[in-house]
Amino acid sequence: MNTTSPIGVFDSGYGGLTILKEIVERLPTYDYIYLGDNARAPYGTRSFEAVYEYTLQCVKWLLDKGCPLIILACNTASAKALRTIQQNYLPAYGDGRRVLGVIRPSAEVIGNYSKTKNIGILATKGTVASLSYPIEIEKFFPGFHIHQHACPLWVPLVENNEYANDGADYFIKKDVDILLKSSFDIDTILLGCTHYPLLINKIKKYVGSEIQIISQGSIISESLENYLLRHPEIESKCSQNARIQFFTTDSSDDFDKHSAIFFGHPVRSEQVELNC
Repeated sequence: MNTTSPIGVFDSGYGGLTILKEIVERLPTYDYIYLGDNARAPYGTRSFEAVYEYTLQCVKWLLDKGCPLIILACNTASAKALRTIQQNYLPAYGDGRRVLGVIRPSAEVIGNYSKTKNIGILATKGTVASLSYPIEIEKFFPGFHIHQHACPLWVPLVENNEYANDGADYFIKKDVDILLKSSFDIDTILLGCTHYPLLINKIKKYVGSEIQIISQGSIISESLENYLLRHPEIESKCSQNARIQFFTTDSSDDFDKHSAIFFGHPVRSEQVELNC
């Protein structure tokens, strides 16, 4: 085994840092390596084929870095690429490594929050179009009504640091209103994009106190903890030196400048090229 066999966390950009933050808080002793494909972000409006190709390249890079377990901390990648990677690529790789996503763990628990059995999903265009959330939630909570709405401007608002401005309220209120008009029985909204937790205070302002807003960080971190307990053969391969490394496919200066907003404190990253 490598002296460092970190848990890999991948996202198309910065959003996965909100997931990594929660994972590190819950499981601080493990080593982690974060890769943001910022040069090709956002993934939300890209085709299934492009998202799969990009995600596979990043997964290969993390595998080459010795990761025994990789988390796709990106809803779009989880929706458009995870299953094919799990079924077609990993078996051929052949050494028992694992790649997990964020949609199934969220679907496994989201119904527990709703009393009306009406759940709203706010996500990217790609995640909504994939129907991954309705399909997965139906497996665990049959008979629930899932109402989705795509918010294509929300990720650019966050990544361009415009999310706190008053101008962002117009777009957030507009999208929230569209979702809520699809059913007056919605009592729970899942933020199906890792960027959206940065908008949670504005979202709450337009949904009212009677509706719960659920972000994925705590769900994914708890799911990962349980996964490692259930799979000691994977857990034993994950090194524990409390070390975190950050990599980006774009400018490391830009990445470091914006990452603290998502991760909660400053980071230092390295720029990489994907030769896949």
